Amino acid sequence: MIKSNKNIIYTHPTCGYCDLLKEDLQSQNQSFEELDVSVNPELWKDVEKLSGGDRITPVLVRTDGTVEIGYKGIGCNYG
Repeated sequence: MIKSNKNIIYTHPTCGYCDLLKEDLQSQNQSFEELDVSVNPELWKDVEKLSGGDRITPVLVRTDGTVEIGYKGIGCNYG
């Protein structure tokens, strides 16, 4: 697993679950870097690799390297 000093979130602007996840992290004072797949479509390859082949947001990569797909298990599928 890759470790980072910030959480990384793959997002899409039309996905409300991305907003909810960001709000949760902010309320917990957890820093994150947002990677918008609509602005950088090449990032879909990373999302697909992390999610097992799905084009889904949000995808959260925590500082310890663990990966969470969706917000509390629910996300927006762009496949």
